[in-house]
Amino acid sequence: MDSISSGAVAEVLQRLHQEAEATDAPLMQTHMSEGTNLDDVIGQFIEAETKDLKAVYEGLAGNFLAVSPEFGRFLYMCARSCRAKRIVEFGSSMGISAIYLAAALRDMGGGRLIGTELEPSKAERAQANVAAAELADLVEIRVGDARETLQPGVGGDIDMVMLDGAFTLYLPILKLLEPHLRPGAVIIGENAFEQACGYIEYVRDPQNGYLSLPLPFNPSRGNELTVRTK
Repeated sequence: MDSISSGAVAEVLQRLHQEAEATDAPLMQTHMSEGTNLDDVIGQFIEAETKDLKAVYEGLAGNFLAVSPEFGRFLYMCARSCRAKRIVEFGSSMGISAIYLAAALRDMGGGRLIGTELEPSKAERAQANVAAAELADLVEIRVGDARETLQPGVGGDIDMVMLDGAFTLYLPILKLLEPHLRPGAVIIGENAFEQACGYIEYVRDPQNGYLSLPLPFNPSRGNELTVRTK
């Protein structure tokens, strides 16, 4: 059974991917114009986050900054392959990746996706999009700084984590969730850049209890697959 290929989920995802491409195209053109050095763009973004994280993401409130359809299918497949029952997503944006993850939970009989989103307007749209895909009963989106909204815990062991929020917070969020990760838990970092906060160095050091490799999906974006080994 696969609900991302047909029916309500597939229809909503197709619409949202089209909206995301149209909405984000001007932003991508601005940041990636001819001759632009990607490392410089990443460095500037990290510097801006460090200075005023909230202002950065308020300025991006109208942008999807979403995963691609290919990456979304990968998320769905990862959730199914590890038979996830509890998934945490850092940075839900408009809800596209949440739909892929929640669809995997539904197709395996149920579970819980706990999403986080700093920007209230995005969280509202994410909840509406998840509802349109008929997955609202599986998804909770916590609004605010994830360092605070995830602090109370997530109600049990975590089978999978998706990191797709502020670059500089990947390592702090991972460490916050670490006590709840079950052995074998899958952690996927999109835009997990080496310049940001030591996340890559941390998960690639086996002494910290992980095995980790870069993913081939648009490798310049720093996509990383990590497995908890203890």
